[in-house]
Amino acid sequence: MSVEHGVRSRSSWRVAMAALRGVLTATVLVALYYLLPLGAGGSDTSELVKFAVGALVFVGLMTWQLRAITRSDTPGLRALEALFLALPLFLVLFAATYYTMSQADAADFTAPLSRTDALYFTVTIFSTVGFGDISAKAESARLVVTAQMILDLIILGVGAKIILGTVQRTKARLTGETGAEVVSP
Repeated sequence: MSVEHGVRSRSSWRVAMAALRGVLTATVLVALYYLLPLGAGGSDTSELVKFAVGALVFVGLMTWQLRAITRSDTPGLRALEALFLALPLFLVLFAATYYTMSQADAADFTAPLSRTDALYFTVTIFSTVGFGDISAKAESARLVVTAQMILDLIILGVGAKIILGTVQRTKARLTGETGAEVVSP
């Protein structure tokens, strides 16, 4: 077996393991969304507080992920894992918000939302498809949907730029430190 084949094989193994960890992370987040109690918590203010706490957790985890990318010897793979955490967490955060809003007042949307309906609605907004079968009726629901649309654009544009920039800087630093090409996707 040649050295090049061994390096390629090790690199393929790292990619497979990173993808597996990412899929498992996404699966756990979606499972938690379906399993954790998300009953109506009372007022719109308490729902807003829950959402704000979730948003802070999201920002904290993403900050931690960026630091992990900068410390990794395979920043591209670490970024892939970060995306497998960020996107499902972001979507589940909004789905949980829509679900609890619908549970508190079914008139917030054109139909009462089950957890699956809320996740479906969140993904259609994220993908900008907007089928129109579910829509926000109440002003508070429309504000949350508007916030999600704005944050979708920010995450897709700025978030991707930050993650890719971090990967590029880390690869440049690693290449500069070792003087050799870094083996990572």
